[in-house]
Amino acid sequence: MSLLRSASVVSLFTLASRVTGLVRELLIASAFGASALTDAFNVAFRIPNLFRRLFAEGAFSQAFVPVLAASRAQHGDEVTKDAIDNVATALAWSVLALSVLGVLAAPWLVWALASGLQQDARGYHSAVQMTRWMFPYIAFMSMVALSAGILNTWKRFAVPAATPVLLNVSVIAAAWWLSPWLAKQGVEAIYALPVGVMLGGFLQLAVQIPALARMGLLPRLGFRPSAVKKAWTNPATRNILRLMAPALLGVGVAQISLLINTQIASHLAPGSVSWLTYADRLMEFPTAILGVALGVVLMPQLAAAKATGDSDRYAAMLDWGLRLVLLLALPCAAALLVFSQPLVSVLYHYGAFTDRDVQQTTLSLTGYGVGLLGLVAIKVLAPGYYASQDIRTPVKIAVVVLVITQLFNVLLVPYLAHAGLALSIGLGALVNALWLLFGLLRRGSYKPQPGWARFALQVVGATTLLTVLLWAAAHHLDWVGMRAAPWRRIGWMVLLLAMSAMLYFGVLWASGLRLKSFLKR
Repeated sequence: MSLLRSASVVSLFTLASRVTGLVRELLIASAFGASALTDAFNVAFRIPNLFRRLFAEGAFSQAFVPVLAASRAQHGDEVTKDAIDNVATALAWSVLALSVLGVLAAPWLVWALASGLQQDARGYHSAVQMTRWMFPYIAFMSMVALSAGILNTWKRFAVPAATPVLLNVSVIAAAWWLSPWLAKQGVEAIYALPVGVMLGGFLQLAVQIPALARMGLLPRLGFRPSAVKKAWTNPATRNILRLMAPALLGVGVAQISLLINTQIASHLAPGSVSWLTYADRLMEFPTAILGVALGVVLMPQLAAAKATGDSDRYAAMLDWGLRLVLLLALPCAAALLVFSQPLVSVLYHYGAFTDRDVQQTTLSLTGYGVGLLGLVAIKVLAPGYYASQDIRTPVKIAVVVLVITQLFNVLLVPYLAHAGLALSIGLGALVNALWLLFGLLRRGSYKPQPGWARFALQVVGATTLLTVLLWAAAHHLDWVGMRAAPWRRIGWMVLLLAMSAMLYFGVLWASGLRLKSFLKR
């Protein structure tokens, strides 16, 4: 399967995931608005997600996929299958223990992440209870990360990319049907959301099992002490642990940044955590569809190219990925900078979501938009290091960027409040991406292919015209005032997005960029 086709498959299912994710957030925003209780749910959901990104999809995936790809390229499928069994056993017992500890430590975890919730006793208590209910979600998602790593290494991208839809559908179902029922029973309706999260985690793991079984790659978990001991002493497990140590620090840096930002936001005006969360969900569209999709597809193939010593193929894949990032992420970033209010209005401005919520979420989204290009580029550049089993360099960069981001917070938050937190993250992402890029160039791992200057001018020119169109539309239509006519507002949005796409790609075609030949590269 070609890189483009693989990336397209992942992007398509990721798009479905993000669309259902937006529907999920729209329902939550409409039903609950931005309040102390929505802050409580967002904090409670963020805690298992923090550990999931730290241990499962973060450090574990960064170490597991390169080791698995190298093992398959060098030793074949039989040895690799034995490694999978041992790694799965070690991971399963680890996340089970972590889940038990997380449930017991929920009050301390909530305090560490968002002590400002104590401004509202009901919100703080709700956050603790929902954390206890949702913390075992990490166990499901850790095993999902293992399964996805296996399937992606065997170039089976569809199932791992499609499974996040199940979480969104489960939460939507809980918000739609369970919330009203709980309200009738005298229970806070928002408590339906943790039920949806846990159901979504279970379903995501359940659909991976048949896919692995059909390929003969379903891990066999060891339950006897001797099997567990063997799992921890297996060379593949030990190699993953060796690589996870710096990766854990690297991912931990990002999560520490998230923890600090959430802690700061919890001490700002009630609703600040939710405004940032709603904006973050919108940011996930371009970052996931472009960055995550490319990273998922490139990681195992870059690792295989490195393992076989094919440096030309490695450099060519990086070049193709970076050009695709510029082609698609730059116009998205421009749209977020000048068209944030219309996007927030159309997607969230219903029910309990007020005009003020639109304004505050718009400020967050604009701040994030400053760093969109960096956020997407990191997803392509970092695998360039991981494929060489060099996790230390991105970690060192991430540590310095964490410090820089907090300095931005000190300067910006007193003046911009929660929007300053978003802007700090955006600026930090740009610094991170540029540092990663210069590192690959300096070591000679990445050699830009000819034609970059002309390509960049074509993309910048088309993006400039696109920005003018969207800026005019944002300032000449009353997007907030059209709340009473939602279908009219949606119609304008669809029309403008279609016109924007036609303008952007039309200008690229007129400037001589032939997308078909570019994508075939």
